Amino acid sequence: MDPVPQTRPRTQPALRRAPVQQRSAERLARILDACAVLLDETGYEQLSTRAVAARAGVPIGSVYRFFGNKRAMVAALAHRNLDRYAERVSDRLADAPILDAHGAIDSVLDEFIEMKRTVPGFALVDFGVPAAAPGEAAADGPGEAPAEAAAEDPNRLVAERICALLATHLGRSADEDLHRKVLVGVETADALVRLAFRADPAGDPALVAETRCLLYAYLAPSLS
Repeated sequence: MDPVPQTRPRTQPALRRAPVQQRSAERLARILDACAVLLDETGYEQLSTRAVAARAGVPIGSVYRFFGNKRAMVAALAHRNLDRYAERVSDRLADAPILDAHGAIDSVLDEFIEMKRTVPGFALVDFGVPAAAPGEAAADGPGEAPAEAAAEDPNRLVAERICALLATHLGRSADEDLHRKVLVGVETADALVRLAFRADPAGDPALVAETRCLLYAYLAPSLS
């Protein structure tokens, strides 16, 4: 069987300047780490590039070197979250090579819930940026309008990555039908997991169990 390569998001975060040296890449990582922590502490509306710079221990100019405004910064964090999620799901699948369709679904759902519980900022910003408030870009700094972040469909990007991973692991084609099934599963799981975390900060176990049963019934036949 020829493996299906992991797909990458069709759009990448629009950095003003991509890091080319290790020192610059490390500074970018510190900025995104600080952004994630502050999202948990203040929420998105109160987040500011100046606060992120202070928490990261970098000059404010370093933030604007990479991002025009906080929305672009949070969009980059969401892309990093997706990359890390795909890597973790891939590791789960690789660690259990005899998984059946239900086990593969468990790997995808359990990693999403684990990241909701443990990864800074992920509970608020997983793979997409919150809706923009009126005048947000103008208030936050001298950056560009946040159109590039708003144009993305995060769940389609997630479904694309998951579809390729599941198809590779289960030895089936990542065809149009599977893409559609996985997209519906992602949209459904996203809504239900959000409901579970509104009911309980750790994710209501009963609602998570219902989500799992629904995904089994809907997706497993297409993965067999």
